[in-house]
Amino acid sequence: MIRISLKKHLFSFTFHLFYSTVPASSRANVLVDFMVNSLGFSTREAISTNAKVTRLRLRNYEPHLLLDLFDQMGLNKSQIKTLISSSPELLICRVDETLKPKIKVLQQLGLSGSDLVTFIRKSNFMKRGLHTILKPSLNYLMELLGSQDSVAKVVKREPRLLSSNLPKVIPPNITLLQNLGFSRMDIETIFNRHPRFLLNNPEWLESAVNRLEKNFHMSRESGMFLHGIVVLGSLDESKLQRKLGIFRSFGWSDSDICKMVRKLPYCLASSETEIRITLKFFMNELGYEPSYLASHATLLKHSLEKRIRPRNEILKFLKENQLITRNLSLYTVVKHTELQFLKKYVLPFRAEMPEAYDLYMKTRS
Repeated sequence: MIRISLKKHLFSFTFHLFYSTVPASSRANVLVDFMVNSLGFSTREAISTNAKVTRLRLRNYEPHLLLDLFDQMGLNKSQIKTLISSSPELLICRVDETLKPKIKVLQQLGLSGSDLVTFIRKSNFMKRGLHTILKPSLNYLMELLGSQDSVAKVVKREPRLLSSNLPKVIPPNITLLQNLGFSRMDIETIFNRHPRFLLNNPEWLESAVNRLEKNFHMSRESGMFLHGIVVLGSLDESKLQRKLGIFRSFGWSDSDICKMVRKLPYCLASSETEIRITLKFFMNELGYEPSYLASHATLLKHSLEKRIRPRNEILKFLKENQLITRNLSLYTVVKHTELQFLKKYVLPFRAEMPEAYDLYMKTRS
């Protein structure tokens, strides 16, 4: 157990930190030694972490209580190191008064082990009050989503959600979207998939609505409209224009771009690098036209390396070896699930042409 294996380090560290008469700078060295000897930090990592901690107050340090809590949570040394590295303030927090009650609330929600590590690492967990932010926000999510399981899923998906005062931030955005004609169910469905979308300033969401209607000619009745708000709500104007500029540099007209956005707004959510690489593959290597890609926008969102390229190689292989005679498009092949694709285009030919199977597995890896 962590508590047993670190016992002698804890005793030595605690003694020197609280009872030594050496200067604070020397006590900081003791902290570095503790991180190196007890938690597996390199000397450089420990010094870097220590520099962040020594700007804070060391008198609250409770190493035995902290590691006892981590032990009870079932964390291993690697997970503890990850937590301390990302949140050095854990080293000097009041464990019983501050940390333990917050951990308990999350455990009651259903988070444990690696989920807790991820949550603490990615959120401003330690800087948010239990009774002012965490509990009110969790209570609000229960009212909004209706079940503890749904709340746990959305918190795991987006740990930074609980860094905001949700009862204050979310309702104005829901009201705005309802006034635009969207149902509560539609809004909650999108929120489950993209939790941060309702954390935007209402004026910013309204701006996204206006841009969708005026710049991309998307109707509010479109099933993609809310998705479009999610995407444009995450992009400032300069970033959006840079992405549109990449499409235009490949010969796309504004009409092509609008058609693509109306089909699948998430094409604009890809990074600039991803957009450029994807367009090079489809247009320069395969010779596809902008109008075709705009009409078959899902091609642009599937993983190029894990899905598009491997399946394209198999399709070429089957056609070159006349194992399929019908005119089969890459778009049709890409739409299949992994299991469907294997059953239709790989496994039936494995005995006759084992190269097909080997080629697919190789290109996927």
